[in-house]
Amino acid sequence: MRKAFLVISFTILSLTAMLIFVNWKFSLLLLTFVPLVIMGIYDMYQAKQTIRRNFPLLGRMRYLLESIGPEMRQYFIETDTDGKPFNRLQRSIVYQRSKKEIDTMPFGTQLNLYETGYKWINHSIKAIPFAEIDANPKVKIGSSQCEKPYMASLFNISAMSYGSLSKNAIIALNNGAKEGGFYHNTGEGGLSPYHLQGGDVVWNIGTGYFSCRDKEGKFSYDEYTKRATLDNVKMIELKFSQGAKPGHGGILPKEKVTDEIATIRLVNKGNDIISPPRHSAFSTPLELMEFIKLLRQGSGGKPIGMKLCIGNKSEFISICKAMVETKTYFDFITVDGGEGGTGAAPQEYSDHVGMPLREALAFVYDCLNGFGIKDEIKIIASGKVITGFDIIKCLSIGADVCNSARGMMFALGCIQALECHKNTCPTGIATQDPSLTKGLVPEEKSIRVARFQHETVKSAMELMASAGLRHPDEVDRTVISARTGSTKIETYYEMYPEIVTGCLLNESTVPKEYLYFWKKASANQF
Repeated sequence: MRKAFLVISFTILSLTAMLIFVNWKFSLLLLTFVPLVIMGIYDMYQAKQTIRRNFPLLGRMRYLLESIGPEMRQYFIETDTDGKPFNRLQRSIVYQRSKKEIDTMPFGTQLNLYETGYKWINHSIKAIPFAEIDANPKVKIGSSQCEKPYMASLFNISAMSYGSLSKNAIIALNNGAKEGGFYHNTGEGGLSPYHLQGGDVVWNIGTGYFSCRDKEGKFSYDEYTKRATLDNVKMIELKFSQGAKPGHGGILPKEKVTDEIATIRLVNKGNDIISPPRHSAFSTPLELMEFIKLLRQGSGGKPIGMKLCIGNKSEFISICKAMVETKTYFDFITVDGGEGGTGAAPQEYSDHVGMPLREALAFVYDCLNGFGIKDEIKIIASGKVITGFDIIKCLSIGADVCNSARGMMFALGCIQALECHKNTCPTGIATQDPSLTKGLVPEEKSIRVARFQHETVKSAMELMASAGLRHPDEVDRTVISARTGSTKIETYYEMYPEIVTGCLLNESTVPKEYLYFWKKASANQF
């Protein structure tokens, strides 16, 4: 093969050189064939790729086809229900609602209602007319220890950092939150000027303490108070882990680290920014309680919460024991499911680390209820929540409020190109490349974000009305049913049976399935 290619290449070069003197038209042949011949010869002698070495020039087609494989599958092969992580039906409903287009569908569902895992809401004969319900209910977040509680919308923007997302994307999201009256979580990448366009902000503080750290990367109370007391900052969220990469810490490739981002995060430029996998400001649950008091004091009494993806159950129970022992409470807990998204994460972490959202919500709610402190603490759900039905599913298990990240990105125009980690996002959302970000016009996209949020909350409230419910507080585990086998159906109440309020306060009343983790848990250590 290689010898034949050499002979053919030499012949083409010789004939082309001779013929160019006979007719100028043959110069076009020269421009066409000579580069291909040179590429082929290079392929034969390069040592990195065996396919190209054994099949010069032709082997390049394999890598070309592989590079456009995702686009080919998305546009020409996958069905409306096949795409991952979000299928075409899911993406389309966001696009339609954000553009105020028709979001109804003809001819019936495309879903298989007899497939294990199919879920539905149990509607009521006593359904409530839509005109009689509050289309945009608010949920009060703030324990008895909170001086400045916050009235949150049912559906909000989940944590996405400036750096991972472009300046224009952050501006559009924050203006959308301002227009729609819901909050915008900063993500752990720090509090940037683009988060302060007027929308309500939840400042997410991760293990890197970005925007509130000293030169050694430790928590700085002075830097914290400068920002936590800003009017637009309504709540503080202490991040332990996120669903897409729990226990790993955030990653911002150095290609995305501009001078501005380094200044905002209080870090040095020129390296990948990798958050530590754990906090340095505290090392035990009791120390965490003292840190909560410090954060609450430094914010002027605003709600203080935590965000985590559930891993070792005993560790969360340890936090609950510490709250009970010290009578110090989080105002909210954001539960991120293992199905959560991110701009960059090792595949093993995305695929196999962290408890899925439904089980995590049930566990967190039951623990708080079992320790008798659920009334103090609101639960926020995050993890592939993009429709009104997704919201109802979360509320039925125990959530009070829901967040969405990728849904809001779809509203901005995300096409699920899966290039978030390459700085080449074609829609200008997950990139810092000015030639790409200029295509995202914040004034236009902020309207779409606000529309999507409004229509999704409206859909959730209409579903509640169909179930005979007037307020999110009335949604419980009997509202949702699921097919758990070919001929078996269970409600969430049967799938996730609730435990008795206060039963985790004494060993004698701890349910059997909790006993091992309860005994292992201690307020003195994680």
